[in-house]
Amino acid sequence: MAEMILITGSGGQVGYELLKTLAPLGQVKGLCRKDGDLSDPDVVNQLLSTYKPTCIVNAAAYTAVDQAESDFPKAKALNAELPALLAQWASANNAIMVHYSTDYVYDGSGEEPWTEEAKPNPLSVYGRTKLDGDVAVLEFCNNAVVLRTSWVYGARGSNFMLTMLKLAAERNELRVVDDQWGAPTPAWLIAQVTAAVVLSKQKALDCHSGIYHLACRGETSWCGFAKSIINGALDLGSKAAMSGEAVFPITTEDYPVPAPRPANSRLDVSKLEESFRLTIPDWESALRVTLQDWQERQLTK
Repeated sequence: MAEMILITGSGGQVGYELLKTLAPLGQVKGLCRKDGDLSDPDVVNQLLSTYKPTCIVNAAAYTAVDQAESDFPKAKALNAELPALLAQWASANNAIMVHYSTDYVYDGSGEEPWTEEAKPNPLSVYGRTKLDGDVAVLEFCNNAVVLRTSWVYGARGSNFMLTMLKLAAERNELRVVDDQWGAPTPAWLIAQVTAAVVLSKQKALDCHSGIYHLACRGETSWCGFAKSIINGALDLGSKAAMSGEAVFPITTEDYPVPAPRPANSRLDVSKLEESFRLTIPDWESALRVTLQDWQERQLTK
């Protein structure tokens, strides 16, 4: 039977990469906002009945972390109820499911990388609703893989890298939080790992189900990431009003936001590498690849 891969959230930065990367594995259909409201179960069930996927990759989510604090119903619908519905359908129809989780399910305590066995303790509405989605997916679907990632960015969409590049072209200096640590993870890497997971599950449906951490190797702060973004763009010949040396550190307390952020978003990816025989790159080399992609896009605009 021909593989039919359904990607929810295909209009986002991860979804864009998934459409390209999963294409060799089967017929790919992306669902974005114009295809219907995925917070409406009737719409979702109709789409599933129409496309009858053999694999569901759920990249749809409510990711406005601060806005979620005052919009719990919408966050719950997209982050918890949608994944549950997709997982139930996948289980009933013997389909593969890949779902994306977040470092926000942890409270950010300590300095050691989180393993998949660590107890979640989300600090925000976003984190709590995402955790509810993770639990539902694993409860309802034995064929599911949950990829828990962190600090996602890319050459498209709306993300930290693109914001820093825009601000660097407009300002003489920036102040960025320096006491939150993690590993920036590009959308293209998430798509590549997803392809490896889907291919593995296509060969043996019952293998390697469960939660896996997916992030680049190494660690940095948001301030360190900002410096590397700006200096990396300058190395590629980009014109900016400032260099990375004009990025100054501030604390989380200096930059108050509605939703608390975990101070430690380090994720241990050894289980992912061993299970799927992958080698995950360090965040610096992944950033260079992403900046090159960004630069190529600028030249074609």
